[in-house]
Amino acid sequence: MTTTIHPAVQRFLAGRIWLRAHTPFPLPLINEQITLGHIQTIPGITSTLTPLKNQKHFCNRCENDNPIRFTTFDCAKCNGPCTYCRHCLKMGRVSTCTDLIYWSGEAPTYSQTHTMAWAGQLTPSQQKASHELLASTKQGKAHLLYAVCGAGKTEILFEPIYQLLSEGKRICLAAPRVDVILELEPRLRAAFPSTVIDALYGGAEPITEAAQLILATTHQLYRFQEAFDVIFVDEADAFPYTADETLQRAVRKAAKPMAPIHAVTATPSADLLQARRKSEAVSVLNRRYHGHALPVPRYEPLWRYSQQIQKGRLPQKLIHWVNTQLEKQQPFLLFFHSIALMKAVEPLFQQLHPQIFAVHAADENRKEIVQKLRDKKVPGLLTTTILERGITIPNVQVAVVGAEQQIFTKGALIQIGGRVGRSVVHPTGDFVLFHHGISYAMDDAKNEIQKLNKGGRIR
Repeated sequence: MTTTIHPAVQRFLAGRIWLRAHTPFPLPLINEQITLGHIQTIPGITSTLTPLKNQKHFCNRCENDNPIRFTTFDCAKCNGPCTYCRHCLKMGRVSTCTDLIYWSGEAPTYSQTHTMAWAGQLTPSQQKASHELLASTKQGKAHLLYAVCGAGKTEILFEPIYQLLSEGKRICLAAPRVDVILELEPRLRAAFPSTVIDALYGGAEPITEAAQLILATTHQLYRFQEAFDVIFVDEADAFPYTADETLQRAVRKAAKPMAPIHAVTATPSADLLQARRKSEAVSVLNRRYHGHALPVPRYEPLWRYSQQIQKGRLPQKLIHWVNTQLEKQQPFLLFFHSIALMKAVEPLFQQLHPQIFAVHAADENRKEIVQKLRDKKVPGLLTTTILERGITIPNVQVAVVGAEQQIFTKGALIQIGGRVGRSVVHPTGDFVLFHHGISYAMDDAKNEIQKLNKGGRIR
């Protein structure tokens, strides 16, 4: 039996916490590395007794400790009561009698030789923000990059990422939404062609190479611990990240001790903005990279639209708006507050054009359908808020149906409008809010956009 480290296992497991039975390596090889002390095991679920003699469970992968998210059952494997975590069940069941493994041997080293192939040029305000972000990173201080939609946030990250890669650091660019990762992946691969990059999201297969730059949904960070020298959380205000404490803990767990965790967003919460301003670690950009104004929403009443749709009729204003985009051959996104409502109108819109499709979070073909919009193979999409961010389509026109609904918060509406006019070739476009009554969120979003366009201070 060899006494040496297995390099492929080392590269894959370093910084990860993984189900022993689900590794992409033969179990005899994993067992051998455990025997040699290069891999450590811990139980999937740790259970303790409270002072009242109740069982308290803790998932050692996702760090869930909510009692309603655990189930105890009679296990055929361990012949006893066994508990599993339902919170991270989609990543493979973690239970009392399953082992989690992590790499405890010598840490791998990462390349310091990289190429940044991006040939663009930052504006002075972008360059300033990039320098500020890098300075905070070197100080180990969390930083907020607060920039309006279309300000070129991703390009601002390129120089800090390149400098960190050149120091042999390992970096994670995380986001709450799969669509954001799908949008970022080709851009990062093009910018850093010689860097080993891995993109992790539901359904993606992890590579066994030593990825130095990892793009991941925040859910995927349940599977990491003390892995990264720096973490950038893109769209840090997006659901479900802001609403799920275990996701926030997952990000902190994935960072090495004292590693900075930066936030990148166009719509930060008031608490996040205040915290960063107190530490003087915030960069603000209130203009788009091409210098044009943000699209200001226009209001269009759409009285009793739900009742019309339930009767199998499309409101005339929606027919006119979609036909206008079809005639001008302009791609479009039409946002809905309800999957049921959206699915009900899909066949009605397909009478206008058979290639108009609906997409939502549970749609298995969402990635392919959105790509068809990018490739101009479909004229437009009906969507939920799943596409409110993380998608860039040149010359796209945007409308919201039922903008008065509670799901369309101020931040959501600002993000939705941010899809319009992102291209320097097409810096303007239509952003219309069809409504059955004007909400406070609609007015707040419009007021903030107008304030930004006048060069006003962001909150």
